[in-house]
Amino acid sequence: MDMLTHNRQMARNNRWSNDRLYRAVLALQPGEFEAERVSFFPSIKETLNHIHEVDLFYFDMLVEGGEGRALFDRFVAYDDPARLAAAQAELDGRLIAFCDGLWLADLDRRVPTDRGTAGIIPERIGDLLAHLFVHQTHHRGQVHAMLSGTSVKPPQLDEFFLDFDLRFRKEEVERLGL
Repeated sequence: MDMLTHNRQMARNNRWSNDRLYRAVLALQPGEFEAERVSFFPSIKETLNHIHEVDLFYFDMLVEGGEGRALFDRFVAYDDPARLAAAQAELDGRLIAFCDGLWLADLDRRVPTDRGTAGIIPERIGDLLAHLFVHQTHHRGQVHAMLSGTSVKPPQLDEFFLDFDLRFRKEEVERLGL
């Protein structure tokens, strides 16, 4: 498998994982979404908003949108998990379309990244995608762990890539058009 195919699969895995995670979050009892918990961010709400905000920031860099760090100044955190889920799903779809539109050579192409006082740093698209996917996985794992202390069982998030696991994800993959 080449890296272009890998990144396309990772974008789809991201969409599937977020869908599974948000379905669990949307089943939480009132107050559980914003309840204080032990993690890097102190709640499921803050962690999921962080994922979305950073996804927006990195996507802007990937598409050379030019918004840069100003995006953080205008970001308004979502209080409603359903609205946050819809916004994340929309962005996940845009990330899939972006990855589907790449050529193999694009992965080595450098795009400017706004690093605030450190300046504008050219980064490879392939490296930005790798960082974005690791960041998402890292913080989704934190939400997964926080769900263990709620009324909702954390969803399985590692049944996407193997043919053996297709029976566990077939309906979701078809519903999401992946």
